[in-house]
Amino acid sequence: MNQHLRSDPIPFIDVASQRRRLGVSLDAAVKRVLDHCQFVNGPEVAALEAQLAAYCGAKHVIGCASGTDAILMVMMAKNVGPGDAVLCPSFTFIATASPVARTGATPVYVDVDEATFNMSPESLKRGIATARKAGLKPVAVIPVDLFGQPADHDAIAEIARDEGLFVLDDAAQGFGASYKGRKLGTIGLATATSFFPAKPLGCFGDGGAIFTDDDELAATLRSIRVHGQGVDKYDNVRLGLTGRLDTMQAAILIEKLTIFDDEIAARNKVAERYARGLSNVVTVPRLGPGNSSVWAQYTIRLPKGTERDGFAAALKAQGVPTAIYYGKSMHQQTAYKQYPVADGGLPGCESLSQDVISLPMHPYLTEADQERIIAAVRGALST
Repeated sequence: MNQHLRSDPIPFIDVASQRRRLGVSLDAAVKRVLDHCQFVNGPEVAALEAQLAAYCGAKHVIGCASGTDAILMVMMAKNVGPGDAVLCPSFTFIATASPVARTGATPVYVDVDEATFNMSPESLKRGIATARKAGLKPVAVIPVDLFGQPADHDAIAEIARDEGLFVLDDAAQGFGASYKGRKLGTIGLATATSFFPAKPLGCFGDGGAIFTDDDELAATLRSIRVHGQGVDKYDNVRLGLTGRLDTMQAAILIEKLTIFDDEIAARNKVAERYARGLSNVVTVPRLGPGNSSVWAQYTIRLPKGTERDGFAAALKAQGVPTAIYYGKSMHQQTAYKQYPVADGGLPGCESLSQDVISLPMHPYLTEADQERIIAAVRGALST
């Protein structure tokens, strides 16, 4: 059917279709904020926090300005600082480690499982030993639910318990997913997420949230969020920051949450079609047992010897966009390469950085467009 003429670009992430779907309800939500003019800590912020808590089963939700601030606020609340080590996977976005470095603590990089893209428990053990050998005190581990799939949380929690570390789950890409029947947001001491527009649950700007069942931690986080205030804004009892979630973004997220489960189901159908169409030509993502994913990205591994830039160019010529998450792992980046690496190195991270590429993934990807993507991938690999 004139397939060669079908070169109009397919959206990599389609926020516009979601905007059209929500239409009037989004407009009304924004208008309510414009009408009441409570742009900072308006009623929608508390309403969203309550709805997010109900959604995942967490006792407390603290909305904040970004996923990066979510991690930083927990580090500050736990008094993480110089001499402390925080264990992070290196194959992830820099925002996992940058808040650690900003406290003066030391990120220590650990390897990932190449099948799931998530933190390797064995490398975590080695990373803790590496930190101690360097004279650092391991205090925390930040597993990342990369590309939408939960990390190996039971194994990580057991190691953390044995070693006296607290767990901060970085669910910036994974909120909405489940680990062995439990929604993310209830694992570890706290969970951080991001509402960046490209995330499965995204606002129309920056935003984030922290989830915890710990009453004392929640109270401290609410203080840190507003400059470290005590009984009022002129009684600042600790160091804090301006980490609030805008009322407008909260209002938008309330509307998006109403269709979130439906969108997750659609993402899973897209992932299933990709797996059926591509599993015999590329390495497709594999879910761990008992896990569900929100498929923040659909990331494949190209066959050995495939020239990735050429592959991406071939798809682009067919109107199929791609992205590379992550062409450099954190330990390979200029500002972060000085931090320690777990004994045994990070071969998984380095291998993935060389051969991963992500395909369009969103709930509004039609079957016809997906067939086009699959044909383009197969065609690029057969030339």
